[in-house]
Amino acid sequence: MVEHVPFTEIHVSDDIVDRTASVVRSGRYVDGPELEAFESEFADAFDVEHAVGVSSGTSALSLALRAAGVDEGDAVLMPAHTFFATASAAMNLDAKPVFVDVDPETYAIDVDDLEAKASFAARPAAVVPVHIYGQPADMEGVRRVADEYGLTVIEDSCQAHAARYDGEYAGTIGDLGCFSFYPSKNMTVGGDGGMLVTDDAELADAARRLRNQGRNPAGVHVDLGLNYRLDEFKAAFGREHLQHVEDWGRMRRENAALYDERLADVPQITTPTVAEECEHVYHLYVVQADERDALRSFLSDRGVETGIHYEHALHQHPVIVEEVDSTPRLPVVERLVDQIVSLPMHPWLDEREVEHVCAAIEDFYGGERP
Repeated sequence: MVEHVPFTEIHVSDDIVDRTASVVRSGRYVDGPELEAFESEFADAFDVEHAVGVSSGTSALSLALRAAGVDEGDAVLMPAHTFFATASAAMNLDAKPVFVDVDPETYAIDVDDLEAKASFAARPAAVVPVHIYGQPADMEGVRRVADEYGLTVIEDSCQAHAARYDGEYAGTIGDLGCFSFYPSKNMTVGGDGGMLVTDDAELADAARRLRNQGRNPAGVHVDLGLNYRLDEFKAAFGREHLQHVEDWGRMRRENAALYDERLADVPQITTPTVAEECEHVYHLYVVQADERDALRSFLSDRGVETGIHYEHALHQHPVIVEEVDSTPRLPVVERLVDQIVSLPMHPWLDEREVEHVCAAIEDFYGGERP
């Protein structure tokens, strides 16, 4: 009998422990062979020319914007439905976030609204499509708008490790891609960490300088950077997880298929839609639910952990309301944030656990409440 279904689990193996222990013994903790190998292996795995390890997904976004030349007053277009870091990375450069509504089925950036916002934005410089929950955004549409308005495309792939759009890896289709290795992500480094990827050597060189106080290979500080380095311990951890990320994505899809089938006849639940050209990796399995908050409480009583990603659209946060010139009306995302709930999802979720979650959902809507 299932009594508890955790929201996520993190894989820690003897190989990971042994590799990180070898770093301890080596005495080389920063800028060493583990980071160099991790960057090379990550680039090879995702078929991209350059990978730059950094201290977090937020760091990757910030460095990507800076490497692309985004400056004070420039407009950065982004979906309003994403983690706060997508906006804060731009706002900390004194750039102006321009919030775009999302597609009601995929929850990713709405290309029609993106085009409308780009046409009115002052000094449009970049667009940050977010591959939300593990499904790529409409990159063909994003690239079309970017080409029309001269925008640098910086993919927020922090939730989309090994997801594919029309056969290409998410994060490698735009000018730069950004990944997060936060512990709950599809692969991690045992703490905060991130990776910036690009096929452009100049952008990669700029990111490498900026992550290391603006220092070039000759030891001269030619830019005003900060310390955004990824250390050897985390690189060693990440190398082990990288070996499994494709298999883990497949396992997540299998679990999502179980949810899809089991919840298909529950009219109060809307299960995720996968776009035809996309291969989803289900960082999160997010449904829309009637009586969302009451459902979460009921599931908690049944031992089922859930989450909300995210409770507020970006343009609704007080710090953003204070900074932007005007608060937009974005009807789709404003409706979604009151309905979405994330169900347990990780590679080791088993069929009994999925059954327990879905049976509890059916009980809730069937009237079996305290």
